[in-house]
Amino acid sequence: MYLSISTDELAQKLKTEQLTILDVREEPMFMAGHIPDAQHIPFSQLTDRIGELDVATDYYVICHSGVRSVQASDFLREKGFHVTNVTGGMSAWTGITAEE
Repeated sequence: MYLSISTDELAQKLKTEQLTILDVREEPMFMAGHIPDAQHIPFSQLTDRIGELDVATDYYVICHSGVRSVQASDFLREKGFHVTNVTGGMSAWTGITAEE
């Protein structure tokens, strides 16, 4: 099992901690707005790009509404990663966003 955190809790943690956010949404959604400094690996590419992730890093996994981030969190946990799923996803995020 992995941990879960709400978007409000994540926003509070980001005020005082350096966190690694992994956004697993597809390219168009990510480019339209994401948490600043989020690492982007679309869920559809996660298997092929898992080598870009560091097993020693704690990842906060986010998607649009929380479905793909659950799947990504399950997959990454099975591979030995430390993950926290962000419930509600970017649709519930009220903090600052960046666009690419």
